[in-house]
Amino acid sequence: MALQPTLRPLVIAGCYEAPHTLDIFLDYVCPFSAKMSRTIDTVLKPLVENGGEYDRKVKIIMRLQVQPWHAASTYTHEAGLAILRVAPGHFWQFSRVLFDRQEEFFDVPVSNLTPLEIRERLAEVAASVIPADKVNDFKELLKHKSGHLNGGVAVTDDLKYTIKFSRQNGIHVSPTALWDGLVANEVSSSWGEKEWTEFLSRKVVV
Repeated sequence: MALQPTLRPLVIAGCYEAPHTLDIFLDYVCPFSAKMSRTIDTVLKPLVENGGEYDRKVKIIMRLQVQPWHAASTYTHEAGLAILRVAPGHFWQFSRVLFDRQEEFFDVPVSNLTPLEIRERLAEVAASVIPADKVNDFKELLKHKSGHLNGGVAVTDDLKYTIKFSRQNGIHVSPTALWDGLVANEVSSSWGEKEWTEFLSRKVVV
């Protein structure tokens, strides 16, 4: 499905021109999304990249799925969008690290933190992945806009885009998958190589 140009690095596997699209909606503080992210690395990427069976046939887009019942969800997704701006080539690596450290951003661990403190912790995660000379740029993108009491941060418009995209497609929870634009309700975070191989063998027609 379509991506605005600034979000093109959300194509995390396969080539951008691949005719089939697998959109996977993930929330950085959802345990099932973390499980799916590991499957993307261990099962799906080998299938759609580097001479895999579906190389140049399927691309995978990670869709950022903010789930407001998780208190820190918005902040973590802002961080992902900031990475897209300052170090797009490190987006998936950052995402995987954040998924592995997601418990640090669960409701109880952040319950006594201010938004600024949460963002500082996210900057620490970013600093473990992106070049050192990009960390300050990352932090700047997560500062409130000067002169505005309710104007958000520099990536708020990108955040709005991702949320509107989810809403117009009726996406309620993560992980949810779309195959060529239609919800694939059968997809599960519990799937392994067998289930994904069978799914792709049924769906890929090129």
